[in-house]
Amino acid sequence: MTRAVVVGATGQIGRAAVDALARDGWEVTAVSRGGDRDARWPGEVRVARADREDDAALSAAVGEGCDVLVDVVAYGEGHARQLVSLAGRVGSAVVISSVSVYEDDEGRNFDTQTEPGGFPRYPVPVTEAQRTIRPGDASYSTRKAALERELLAAGDRLPVTLLRAGAIHGPYCRMPRELYFVKRNLDGRHRRVLAYGGASRFHPASVRNIAELIRLAALRPGTRVLNAVDPDAPTVAEIAAAIDTVMGVESEDVPMDGPPVDGVGDTPWSTPAPVVCDMSAAREQLGHRPVARYADTVAETVAFIEQRLAGRDWREAYPKMFAAYGDLFDYAAEDAWAERR
Repeated sequence: MTRAVVVGATGQIGRAAVDALARDGWEVTAVSRGGDRDARWPGEVRVARADREDDAALSAAVGEGCDVLVDVVAYGEGHARQLVSLAGRVGSAVVISSVSVYEDDEGRNFDTQTEPGGFPRYPVPVTEAQRTIRPGDASYSTRKAALERELLAAGDRLPVTLLRAGAIHGPYCRMPRELYFVKRNLDGRHRRVLAYGGASRFHPASVRNIAELIRLAALRPGTRVLNAVDPDAPTVAEIAAAIDTVMGVESEDVPMDGPPVDGVGDTPWSTPAPVVCDMSAAREQLGHRPVARYADTVAETVAFIEQRLAGRDWREAYPKMFAAYGDLFDYAAEDAWAERR
């Protein structure tokens, strides 16, 4: 039996990763700030309490050593150096990064998307060879790029697989994009305006498929960067239809030519250009085969959101979502727009 340590074990990716590794025969230690246990994990999973920022606590969780350390919450140079410092006791690492590190050939990236004409125009699909944003401390994306740079530079001491995840979905997400359509359906809003004709594509990534990639990378240590997304990249309209099917409702789409107007028509997936990633490298290097398509897993996401919303204002249930997107449900503005058409 080989030992795995999963840092960030009670987050949405961590829960799935612990489960996948344990069921594959690994001796797993699940590390989180609360030291909690998921009831669905196999009973032999061990738990440990440690704050990701506490070097001593993380070192103690690793103990005398492990074959693989999975880190789903690492950002920036500091976390990278912390992981590299454990190289003598850790055989290899699997670390979650993001597709937001990519920039297009004109230097546009997720950090420039709010500027006029600033949304990146990536190749379709994007491969791991695409250029990336300059590392730094300024944003989520630059910190992920800095994390990647430091870990790849130390690959001779600590073999690391970096997984660039897309639009992550699944239970326990604190910012579920699916909330946009779930709440509309719960509110009886079965007529929805979709910017860009509802054709936007922002590649989703199921926690199940990410966990499978983690499992495979743990079995095949090496220093590499891989995209981590679902086998399909549905449009906004297709995502909405999949959620309708799960919830047993019928809705009318009102396609809007071009961008949102005063927020009307905007969704968490709405982009003026597609963000679609290639998974060939994962197939070639890890023998990866996806375990689920988007429509196969959306039901559990919807169920989790409905449970969390029960009897609560959505801003209380998902404060990070509100902070990031603002008022996603300005129905008055939408009705006013419809009257002006």
